[in-house]
Amino acid sequence: MSSNTIALLPDHVANQIAAGEVVQRPASVVKELLENAIDAGATHIKLILKDAGKALVQVIDNGKGMNPFDARMCFERHATSKINSADDLFTLTTKGFRGEALGSIAAIAQVELKTKQEEDLVGQQIIIEGGKLIAQNECQTASGTSFTVKNLFFNVPARRNFLKSDQVEQKHILDEIERVAIPHNDVHFVLISNGNEILNLPPGSLMQRIKSLLGTYMQKELVQINEDTSFVRISGYVSLPDAAIKTKKDQYFFVNNRFVRNPFLNHAIYEAYKELIGFQSHPRYFIFLDLDPKHIDINIHPTKTEVKFTDDKTVYMLLLSAIKRALGKANVSGSIDFETEVNFQSDPAQANKVYPQPLISYNTNYNPFHSTAANQANNPLQKANKQNWESMFEGFKSDTEVETESPQQEQQRLDAIRKEAIDFQVFQLHNKYIVTAYNQNVLVVDQQRAHERIVYEHYLNSKTENKISSQQLLFPEQIELSAADFSLVKGLLDEFKNLGFDLEIFGKNSIVVNGAPSDMQDFNVVQTIEGIVETYKLNTIDAKVEKHDNLCRAIAKNIGIKYGKQLEVEEMKLLLNHLMTCENPLYTSNGKTVMMDVEYNEIEKFFKR
Repeated sequence: MSSNTIALLPDHVANQIAAGEVVQRPASVVKELLENAIDAGATHIKLILKDAGKALVQVIDNGKGMNPFDARMCFERHATSKINSADDLFTLTTKGFRGEALGSIAAIAQVELKTKQEEDLVGQQIIIEGGKLIAQNECQTASGTSFTVKNLFFNVPARRNFLKSDQVEQKHILDEIERVAIPHNDVHFVLISNGNEILNLPPGSLMQRIKSLLGTYMQKELVQINEDTSFVRISGYVSLPDAAIKTKKDQYFFVNNRFVRNPFLNHAIYEAYKELIGFQSHPRYFIFLDLDPKHIDINIHPTKTEVKFTDDKTVYMLLLSAIKRALGKANVSGSIDFETEVNFQSDPAQANKVYPQPLISYNTNYNPFHSTAANQANNPLQKANKQNWESMFEGFKSDTEVETESPQQEQQRLDAIRKEAIDFQVFQLHNKYIVTAYNQNVLVVDQQRAHERIVYEHYLNSKTENKISSQQLLFPEQIELSAADFSLVKGLLDEFKNLGFDLEIFGKNSIVVNGAPSDMQDFNVVQTIEGIVETYKLNTIDAKVEKHDNLCRAIAKNIGIKYGKQLEVEEMKLLLNHLMTCENPLYTSNGKTVMMDVEYNEIEKFFKR
């Protein structure tokens, strides 16, 4: 008789599997604990981090706390106070309900819970390590709950290896705090990281909370939405079209005060901004949808950030209409005054003039099924033209694949170009490309990418060669940043200094620019630094780049010559000569082609046809 092959998973293994769904990084722990504190009715929540949550995540709240039995039961899988039957899934008004979060966290960390209800004299202390109960004792503690999570993934080292740098992990934590703090602007949030207070958000209006998190400049860039229908109430803020940015950030959807992602609703927002913002520009929005829980299904993803509606199309159209109305009230789009009488008779003096009926001429012999073929057969000129046009593309038909040059071929081509780099004969094409000739070949250079390459290598080599000279500003500039951007810039202060920027911390989430590289004197320093920060963040998404290298890439992207700039002949020559002195003038720092050339033989071959 064969042995059985199917067995129930041990509890500690099942909890670690559940942890893989619920706890991906320290930010996941922060999200679950903050949501539990909100559900407990807390009005003051303090979050303490050490090493971006890898060593310590502690959440202290003044909520209702738990009795001894609940304190122990909350760590069991599927233990929840939120639902009793499957029908309750469609009447949810709380954040958590699965009953997996605390058990999952306790399975892969060292956890201490202290909790006390207001009417109790003493509280409860529970210590769990790797899912095993170590101790449960009475203790002295304030009313509410203190949840301490130490050494995340201490017993799953393979998972810990997947964590990113402290800077990246703290950025994810700040994102989670924003998603909870924005809808709950009546709760006081405090964030302390490695002993430093990063955030202190007292209760206030929604706009005050947005300004505290993202900067006071947001107020002048946002338009309020407030629509109330029988199906859904839509409120919040959307940005003016002029305030659209090049990256998808500061985009928040909240359904019944829960942060969600929904591509369908996101499409409605972009549809409302159609023809109001440029290509690859993105609006900012903070939109709240409040509707009966029976019309939504939130139980479709372990992190509960996705949502389904019973009537997607109605929500889509109402949202689209609400945003258009809000932008119209802000005089963004053209409006019609229905109170004004409009007289469509443009020339009263000719009111009695009789206008003749327009005459239309057409070919009575035209037959769409025969005329084209017959005309081509009987028209030798049309036939000859067709053959001539087809002959122009014969060369392209044979080249079905683009040949890739070997490194040796690239180097030979580069050496040939450099030989004539001293005296280029140049002209500019569409204020975008520089066209020149070398060794009888035609060379086309992308001016923006070429200058990016030059600037990139200039700043990159400053680490080992000549230092970048700094020029002090006549009037120092203050920049207010979001908490996440402030944390990023703070960690890059030394790198900025090495590249010629004189920056210093000025209060919470603000920096002062005292000086900038001398070759940036014609730029708006504030806008340039903000652009550098945004580009730096984008670069970290696509690839893991060393800090100095990444910052040089971001600077080059923001201060390089742009398309549309008309260049003088001497400027084009100088740019090409500087490009030829670069270590790798053929590609930008992110691998895009800088130049192309057309060989003389190809030109000759084309005109011999």
